[in-house]
Amino acid sequence: MARFTLRSLAVIGALLLGGCGLLPEQIDETAGWNAQRLYTEAKTFMGEGSYEQAIKLFEKLEARYPYGRYAQQAQIEVAYAHFKSGEPALAIAAADRFIKLHPNHPNADYAYYLKGLATFNEDLGLLAGLSNQDLSERDPKGAQESFDTFAQLVNRFPESRYAEDARQRMQYLVNALASHEVHVARYYSRRGAHVAAINRAKAALTTYPQAPATEEALFLLVKSYDTLGLTDLRDDAERVMRKNFPNSVYFAGGPKDDRPWWQLW
Repeated sequence: MARFTLRSLAVIGALLLGGCGLLPEQIDETAGWNAQRLYTEAKTFMGEGSYEQAIKLFEKLEARYPYGRYAQQAQIEVAYAHFKSGEPALAIAAADRFIKLHPNHPNADYAYYLKGLATFNEDLGLLAGLSNQDLSERDPKGAQESFDTFAQLVNRFPESRYAEDARQRMQYLVNALASHEVHVARYYSRRGAHVAAINRAKAALTTYPQAPATEEALFLLVKSYDTLGLTDLRDDAERVMRKNFPNSVYFAGGPKDDRPWWQLW
């Protein structure tokens, strides 16, 4: 009886294994589609906001038809889809790939612009938005990379339709990068590390001389030089500050006090 049972189980197992091959295979409904149809269907998904499905079709298009304008366009569309779906790192990688493969493509300017946007938004970040953290208070690496990408766009394609927006974003990023230096200088000043504060304030003034943050950078120089007893350097910094910012809020000083204005803060 035991022998029969074991033999029966073996037969059943064989039948089950054999039956697996009888199950219908998953059918790829896109089989036989030409490049144009794959592209059109992917664009339809894009229009509906179904970016994951769009990316899959664009990738199939490039895999099946790696040459030609549809494959090239699919590459840049993938970058945009990743950007729209909140995947900036993947968007940057896809844009970089397109630029490397097609440096002289008519849409190369857009690839640079998209990469700059993705880096820009990645640096702003969800957590920063939730915490109301200012861009100047975070690691400036992303802001610098975004600035460099926009600068490449403007320098290579000055007449691009994206150039003006890139220039405006560059100005914002310059202000943010300058503010970052001043933020660090302020941090050092409050903790009594006045030499470090001076170095960071100088960096802001030297690297970003036109940024609004230079007003506070000069103030921090005056204050730090005074604390260190470097009166000549303090007076020089104050002269520069009064010349460039004669109506600075830092000169107000609050209530009447015998102390110099920079010691009131």
